[in-house]
Amino acid sequence: MDIFHQMAYGFGIACQPLNLLFCFLGAVAGTMVGVLPGLGPTAALSMLLPVTFGISPTGAMIMLAGIYYGAQYGGSTTSILVNIPGEAASVVTCLDGYKMARQGRAGAALGISAFGSFIAGTIGVLVLCFLAPPLVDSALSFGPPEYFALMCLGLTVLTFLAHGSMLKALMAAIFGLFIGTIGIDPMTGVQRFTFGTPNLMEGIGMVQIAMGMFGITEILSNIEQTVRVSVFETKVKGLFPNLQDWRRSIGAVLRGTLIGFFLGVLPGGGAVIASFASYAIEKRLSKYPEKFGTGVIEGVAAPEAANNAAAQGPLSPC
Repeated sequence: MDIFHQMAYGFGIACQPLNLLFCFLGAVAGTMVGVLPGLGPTAALSMLLPVTFGISPTGAMIMLAGIYYGAQYGGSTTSILVNIPGEAASVVTCLDGYKMARQGRAGAALGISAFGSFIAGTIGVLVLCFLAPPLVDSALSFGPPEYFALMCLGLTVLTFLAHGSMLKALMAAIFGLFIGTIGIDPMTGVQRFTFGTPNLMEGIGMVQIAMGMFGITEILSNIEQTVRVSVFETKVKGLFPNLQDWRRSIGAVLRGTLIGFFLGVLPGGGAVIASFASYAIEKRLSKYPEKFGTGVIEGVAAPEAANNAAAQGPLSPC
């Protein structure tokens, strides 16, 4: 029963008006930074950390948590509206979120993204309160076999997401593994495939690849068209999903929450693998998997719930 007393004490402190204000300001600021393409939760915390210097330690921690969760959610906005992921974990949201926006359902996509993120984040925090000690112990017991199995899981998820030729998907996976080796070897300190360029010593980031795949390809595809193309304009309306949207999405949100939480706690997992795995499993369980990638709301709800549930993982060592 001691844990319930501690939780009640913690909620009592967190619900004080001043601390709620710090949480609100942190969430708003984090969302504004997270919307910017290429800036994720880590960059948001780094940029906004000086804001908390004059605040009490408790208020600063609450505000930093608000910044972190706000930035984790903010990346979905640009993914849905302009097909450019705000950060790496929002890459999968582009597949169906942007197609929904093109169909005039940007409001429903943004709404289910917000509600799914809130539900997943809330459930993740509550579960973390009870399961953090055993989960951290199991995560710290990871060794080479477990890491190898985790990498195999990532490649398996890639085969689920592949469209068309499986050979092309495997070739893309091998090319991705090659890109992942660029930089300094963490074990020996030897430079690999840097060609003497200092800019490649830190490797190639996931955010840059994601922005190049989605943002630049969209620009190039518009440039190569010879016909006159008008700017796509639509009003963002209907932010509250209707009953049918909830009926189709609630299972995806709950499954994404479960997948995201446990993959987020694992070392090397995180929100990126969680969002990809959740999307792949949802597509596998769907009665109409061929529609994924054309603008189905489950394709937005599942990865958004997963990446926000996975956000609890980095908080476990704290």
